[in-house]
Amino acid sequence: MELQKMTNKQLLFLDVDWSSKEEIIDHLVDALERSGVVTSKEGFKQVVLERENHSPTGLEKGLAIPHGKSGLVTEAKVAVARLKNPISGWRSIDPANKVDLVFLLAIPETEAGSTHVKLLSQLSRRLMDESYREGLYAAKTPESFMASLDNVNGTQSDTAAQSPGKTVLAVTACAAGIAHTFMAAEALEKAGRELGLNVLVEKQGANGIEDRHTRNLIEKADAILFAVDTKVKERNRFAGKPFIEVKVAEPLRRAKELLTEALEHPVGVVEGEQEDHAAEPHGRTKGFKGMLSEMTQAVMTGISYMIPVLVSAGLMLGIAKLTWMYALGLDINDIGNARYMTAGGITEFLYNLNAFGNLIFRFLYPVFGMFVAYSLADRVGIVPGLLGGVFAGGLHYTIWGVKDGVPSGFLGVLVLGLAAGYIARFLSRTIRLPKNFAAMKPMLLIPGISVLIIFLLNQYVVDPFFSQLNQWMANAIKSMTGTGSLTLSAIIAAATAFDLGGPINKAAGAIAIGLAADHIFPLTPRVLAIVIPPLGIGLATIIDRFVVGRRVFSQDLRIAGSTSFLLGFLAISEGAIPFMLRNPLLTIPINIIGAIVGSCTAVALGAVQWYPLPAIWGWPLVEHFSAYFTGLIVGVAIIAFANIFFRYADIKRKESRGESIL
Repeated sequence: MELQKMTNKQLLFLDVDWSSKEEIIDHLVDALERSGVVTSKEGFKQVVLERENHSPTGLEKGLAIPHGKSGLVTEAKVAVARLKNPISGWRSIDPANKVDLVFLLAIPETEAGSTHVKLLSQLSRRLMDESYREGLYAAKTPESFMASLDNVNGTQSDTAAQSPGKTVLAVTACAAGIAHTFMAAEALEKAGRELGLNVLVEKQGANGIEDRHTRNLIEKADAILFAVDTKVKERNRFAGKPFIEVKVAEPLRRAKELLTEALEHPVGVVEGEQEDHAAEPHGRTKGFKGMLSEMTQAVMTGISYMIPVLVSAGLMLGIAKLTWMYALGLDINDIGNARYMTAGGITEFLYNLNAFGNLIFRFLYPVFGMFVAYSLADRVGIVPGLLGGVFAGGLHYTIWGVKDGVPSGFLGVLVLGLAAGYIARFLSRTIRLPKNFAAMKPMLLIPGISVLIIFLLNQYVVDPFFSQLNQWMANAIKSMTGTGSLTLSAIIAAATAFDLGGPINKAAGAIAIGLAADHIFPLTPRVLAIVIPPLGIGLATIIDRFVVGRRVFSQDLRIAGSTSFLLGFLAISEGAIPFMLRNPLLTIPINIIGAIVGSCTAVALGAVQWYPLPAIWGWPLVEHFSAYFTGLIVGVAIIAFANIFFRYADIKRKESRGESIL
């Protein structure tokens, strides 16, 4: 790729006197808009600033590569600023970095996985070469600067040249899989040449594994160096080799030292069958804090794999229900009637599509539990994690024909998924077999023992505990029947919002419907508390940047938030589950408070709903709808703004401590 073709003189600013990151980005985005590269300055500027919130784009030695992928970009271009005076305060992998050379990459959304990765990796690799950077700083005119962009005579080829010295194989991988992955590779290869070593680097980036180490290379290697922020893919290939493991940014600061350490002071050897982290990574935080961080990462992994399941289920249900009601004009309560199973035509199709959506929802917890355990134990954690999720989702009751069984829900899958991962990993590390019987370990012993333990844990701890909790909640709600309407409304709303379709929610629903069937108490607080949490959380992901000037939710949660908002109108509260799993101590109390205040507001103003129709199509059946809608708005607003402000405060706290906010 010729970098000078990716820019032009209108996008180059040499020796300018700009004094802050925001000012630099503003000027560069303005130039991109004037050149017709972006269709909206403010829109693309917001995209770039949001990317800045995720991870450092400042590097070292004065460099920064901010970038943005957006549909607002018409063609891939690079805007460049060389500053007269270096600036501090640009969050960088080197905390002491003072930025004076900035490359702003504008990438169309359609080229996010191709041009984006190629441009970032090539630019990152070139900038690691000191002579290349000197050429950029020495250029006096835009023409000479552009010529210097492709003056790569002094840079190395993509594959390190073979030398008679020892061989170190490295693997680099950053969270995004782009810039730092390739910069670390470049730094290690350069240091290897200076030390007289053969250093070959496999990049596990956004486009998969590049420059994969072959079996022959691994056999001849003297040491392995993992420079990664994520799990090493296919780690077991390196079994038996001495290794060290560091963060991906470390080679940018001390590449020579790390290569020497890998050869002379490895932390151990990579054990066989080790796609389950058998060898403890170098530099990992020990103790409770390290374990908590590990558990958080595992939960985030589970959520990331669960979100597509949630989205697909919501789409199937949404299409079926909306078509059923608005296109066919049929009663929405009839869509699940078994007589439509063989009705033929569009009604049978929509019946089956609705059933399919409900079926997909049943796999939310199995998928979550499976990938939580996978994050902790790799392949050997998949089966026990999956079955832990099956228990949490109550599928065992369905298969066993237990009609009154109460699933443990999201709290159960948290316990069982994490337990499955740690149990499988413990077994993998402690079981030792002769070489001829090694295959029995991952294929027989680990799954057999771990699954049995998960069964016992669920049978005697998880299911009984949550069943008792559910019964306690049910009794508590029943005991409130004779108290004031607002108190009872608050109890029903709190229980409904507590676990978003879980056992406590269902207990509250059964009691509330019973009270309504006997015409003792209307379902108003129940139906409101179903829709308020998913609408509130979904709204928060949409308006956060307008409220506090930045995104407070990660990209995956923003996608889940849009789905949650849609599902809220359909009265499917499970859309908010990813947020509850990611941060239950924040999300659950906010959900409960928002549901209580919103429901009690509606009840106090006179709203009455006797029918179990919380979705938008049930709103015409509400008495005093203005009161109902007021309560809905109040509850949704409380959840939306509370999520935004608390999450924003947490981000600022982490930034003040220099912690990652991913």
